[in-house]
Amino acid sequence: MTKEIILNAFEMTSAMHNSHGLWKHADSKRHRLYKDLEYWIGLAKLLEKGKFDAVFFADVLGVYDTFKKSKEPSIRDGLQFPVNDGAFVIPAMASVTKHLGFALTVSTTYESPFGNARRFSTLDHLTKGRVAWNVVTSYLPNAARNFGLKDMIKHDKRYDIADEYLDVSYKLWEASWEDGAVIEDHASGVLVDSSKVHEINHSGEYFDVEGPHLSEPSLQRTPVIYQAGTSPRGREFAAKHAECVFVGGPTPERIRHYTEDIRERAASYGRNPEHIKIFSFLTVIVGKTTEEAEEKFAELNRLWSADSAKAQFGGASGYDLAEYENDQLDDPFEFKKTEHGHYKAASLTKDASKKLSVKEALARLEGLDRETIIVGNPTEVADAIQYQFEASGVDGFNLNHLVTPASLIEFIELVVPILQERGLYKTEYKDGALREKLFEHGSPVLTSDHPGSKHRKGVHSVNR
Repeated sequence: MTKEIILNAFEMTSAMHNSHGLWKHADSKRHRLYKDLEYWIGLAKLLEKGKFDAVFFADVLGVYDTFKKSKEPSIRDGLQFPVNDGAFVIPAMASVTKHLGFALTVSTTYESPFGNARRFSTLDHLTKGRVAWNVVTSYLPNAARNFGLKDMIKHDKRYDIADEYLDVSYKLWEASWEDGAVIEDHASGVLVDSSKVHEINHSGEYFDVEGPHLSEPSLQRTPVIYQAGTSPRGREFAAKHAECVFVGGPTPERIRHYTEDIRERAASYGRNPEHIKIFSFLTVIVGKTTEEAEEKFAELNRLWSADSAKAQFGGASGYDLAEYENDQLDDPFEFKKTEHGHYKAASLTKDASKKLSVKEALARLEGLDRETIIVGNPTEVADAIQYQFEASGVDGFNLNHLVTPASLIEFIELVVPILQERGLYKTEYKDGALREKLFEHGSPVLTSDHPGSKHRKGVHSVNR
């Protein structure tokens, strides 16, 4: 049986996501409608029509302000700003769909694990088991200041906090309530059997949580765990905890390197590497003809905001590119470790297909990067997606859409049917919770090799 592509729509409940300056495009609607519930309901119906596995909501907790040491470039062009809380649109989107999954980004650095556990249990109940948590540690200096910190917590320490945060979360979801605790016994007048509800009494370096968990177990108990991390510490965290991992790289070969590394690390934790799905990013410009696609590319390139792209790169990497712009342009653009994220910096340095000068690295952000975007007619686009899928060893993609919702509509109408004809993409959804749809083990709950499962108390065990 041919392996099928898993597809997430890469989204954000904001005016713009990664489409820098493209709000100016005539077909762009999101910057006006992102705060309208009907917009998200319509998007949910569209994605289910296209058999997308999930909509993946990114999030930030601050403004990108590294570039030019200013918030102005980000605010001016709507770089992930303004942004709303994605949790609130999920129940509405779930109410008009049956299969579409929902991955919500929440930071372990600034959110309480007790409150977050209830949020995800609630969402899993309301979606009938279609929720995932994208675990992030957050990297923006403005986010740290928004939550009362003078400086960001160090990169690796953020992952130490996240490790304990996940441990607390597993105890709340897996250990606090046994199966069958809600008995609804009219004769005795007991709704919940208190002997099956437990405090967790977690006392650690970063968190002290008594419990019990306030929500009864949902269909999945623990949401599907998503994570993205290119740094060694990030990959180690993903190998231990994640069920779905996002990796970036300029070539399929580099993506395969990260894919194999994460699966090897997972095996060292006693996990089955097949219980991890790997995703990379996908950006497509498709036209009915090659010429039409090239015209679209040229138009989008004309509208592109270089300052917005540099602002995002700066916030994600910690590099203020304004400092590079007027001298040493012919020097090599080198990787340097910062306390921000590492993926963006790696993409133009150690992961680049060739050694770039400062001038060449800056040029990659001045317009749409043709090396990372698929442009063509439907067959050409499908060919390129198939090549990336097979050569990189990933299980699926996070699909960017430069003009929303037009880019998604074009992809669903023009590209999806070709991928389906080739047996590379589903024609029907599998039944069950999101975890059952994504994996072959057939269980809505964590498998027994996952570290969260060790906390189970009186819960049906899944040995896969």
